[in-house]
Amino acid sequence: MADFDDLLAANRTFGESFGLSGFDGIAHAGVAMVTCMDSRIDPLRMIGLEPGDAKILRNPGGRVTDQALVALVLGVNLLEVNRILVVEHTSCAMAKSTEDELKAKLGQAAGEDASWMTLGAIVDQMATIRADVQRVRSHPLISEDVLVGGFLYDVETGLLQPVD
Repeated sequence: MADFDDLLAANRTFGESFGLSGFDGIAHAGVAMVTCMDSRIDPLRMIGLEPGDAKILRNPGGRVTDQALVALVLGVNLLEVNRILVVEHTSCAMAKSTEDELKAKLGQAAGEDASWMTLGAIVDQMATIRADVQRVRSHPLISEDVLVGGFLYDVETGLLQPVD
């Protein structure tokens, strides 16, 4: 575990001023966000929220996968989520290559065949955002009263562009 000593030391420092003890797990701002795992994205700060305000779901490309949809259903029905943001971003690796190109790159990097995996390359970001928003809106366990919006985050400016 010595390889993690720096991170554990930082965690001890974090724990000294930890303020979420006893937190109820509710999304206090009523917000959930599905976004990419890209480290340039700071989901809470980019929309002016703090820990405890929102449920953040991250994966490659910021897609509404089956598991993300399960989390959204739970958030809406059990954790007071009433607004959902689906956020992809500019310069996303998942939108720069085709599925086959990504599989080839992955296979080469891993030294193993990756052709069997489904990676979820994004051919048209705007169309994908719209489709994912519709997937959330049409789920039978997500009320019509829940607001769902699609956005493209610009990693150069930090601004969100609404996608209709």
